[in-house]
Amino acid sequence: MASRSTRQRLIKSALELFMAQGVNGTTTRQIAEAADVNEVTLFRQFGNKHGLLLAVLEESAALKALGESLVQGSSTGSAGQGLRQYASVYLHALERVPKLIRSLVGEADQYPEEHRRALGQGLTEANRYVAQYLQQGINRGDFQARLPAEKLAGLLNGMLLGYAVIEFTSEFHQLWESRDAFLDHVVQLLQGAEVSPSSALSRVSEAPVAEASVADLSASLVHQILRQAKKVSLQDYALAYVLFGAGVAAKDVVGLMRSQQICDSHQHLLQVGTRQVPVNQWIMGNRYGSYTANPLTKWLKSRKDKQPHLFLNELDQPVAIANIKTRWQLWTDSITTPEGSPILAQTQQTWCIDMLLRGMSLENLSILTGWDLESLQPYARRAEEIAAIEQATRLDQKPNS
Repeated sequence: MASRSTRQRLIKSALELFMAQGVNGTTTRQIAEAADVNEVTLFRQFGNKHGLLLAVLEESAALKALGESLVQGSSTGSAGQGLRQYASVYLHALERVPKLIRSLVGEADQYPEEHRRALGQGLTEANRYVAQYLQQGINRGDFQARLPAEKLAGLLNGMLLGYAVIEFTSEFHQLWESRDAFLDHVVQLLQGAEVSPSSALSRVSEAPVAEASVADLSASLVHQILRQAKKVSLQDYALAYVLFGAGVAAKDVVGLMRSQQICDSHQHLLQVGTRQVPVNQWIMGNRYGSYTANPLTKWLKSRKDKQPHLFLNELDQPVAIANIKTRWQLWTDSITTPEGSPILAQTQQTWCIDMLLRGMSLENLSILTGWDLESLQPYARRAEEIAAIEQATRLDQKPNS
């Protein structure tokens, strides 16, 4: 029993050090000290560092657990949402261990054949779970399958690993405009949808609304929705605050991590992909706390969990778009507008209009949203329309001189 315990401590310590320092950057003495054993014990158990690396590759269940999590979460949300969430979690996991990835890729030719075989087997095991999930989607008709599920799973994991390798080794490329755009295109490809053409050198993303009109919400409705969210829970209030206060789309909210929040007495920002977005303390004329004490900061301070994501579902797992839509229905229950019940996309539209009415230029709004100027023209026209109505109302309240 003691030997088994010692073995697991050495494997755990090795994995942690390999992730932090890479394989070549880690010594057997460091591993032994971290595991609180004698270095001789390490050699007796594994022979050398490469023997220990082989045990890490064979006995670590990290890749398998990642694949299992996709299958277990397949009952919530759409197939596309599940795929996107899996891809996002996969990339975040790799992002936390860039030195290990560089070691496994860049130093692979230095490892014995059994090490490379073990790594391949681990990837294959994870791929099996992803294939199982994809097959479920094919059976339901969620995917226009042009390849067997196993091949689709391999394509997905290959693209994700390739993305990570490129990001870790070449920061100044222009292969895609943002991680969000990359993930959207990957999911579209796997679902058999046509990907809309875009320039690889483009620095802006496509706006979700490009019609001739924009259906923003009135200030009274926005404050009513925020009050309803506050009654549901502290997290609901924080989520509604981010949607209305930062103009972030639901698809961006699901991938937000705690580490992507930046706040001090002068500003409150969210890191969304490659851009930073301010979280406004003033929303449609009302102030919701300060930069350091608002619904979002209060929600985060109240949490006792260790989850890195900003928002969670009822199972304390990262929130999905389907969960946000459910919360939105709770907040807007019994609320109607002339066009019908409010829809989730109107939070982002309303934020854009509010920013323009408060004096923001289209160029600066383009920077914050990542949308091109042409896509923002409907917002500019809607802001001008509201400003004209407000001016006419003020003039009507003044007698002629």
